[in-house]
Amino acid sequence: MGWERELFGVLDDLEQQAEAAYGLERAAELADRSRAEYQQVTLASRLVASVGTDVGLEVRGAGLLAGTLEQVGTGWCHLRGPGQEWVVHLPAVAAVHDASPRSVPEVAWPATSRLTVGSSLRRLADAGERCVVRTADGGAHDGTLARVGADFVEVRTGSAGRLVLVAFTALAAVQSRDT
Repeated sequence: MGWERELFGVLDDLEQQAEAAYGLERAAELADRSRAEYQQVTLASRLVASVGTDVGLEVRGAGLLAGTLEQVGTGWCHLRGPGQEWVVHLPAVAAVHDASPRSVPEVAWPATSRLTVGSSLRRLADAGERCVVRTADGGAHDGTLARVGADFVEVRTGSAGRLVLVAFTALAAVQSRDT
């Protein structure tokens, strides 16, 4: 019976080697799948997971904006800081500090997340609040929002009420102040 024990030992050894090789192959496959799936994660989905937390947003034309992330919508987010609020156009965001390590898939977002940057700006226009519209090139227009078009916002500036049209493609952030 010595040769049978030796044969079973060889077969057990081969089986363990096969399991180890499968485990290595499976680990590599899982890592590849993880990388492939993560490429589907968007900045907005990471921000949705960060709602309610304090973050810092580096925004082209506006600098570092810090505060509590209140809401994220399609192409924008609402940030509340001490004495001011920001509507930030996501294409102008260069970096995010202190975001959640998690992500929320778009299908799990609240219905209000489907609102566009235009919807958020219409709320400010309806309120008649004084604000500063900052553009990605560093420009600033101080006034009140008048009307919001499909791809631009009207800003009434100065005492004469001069009207400036700001294209959404140039928009970085809109700062409103608590009064």
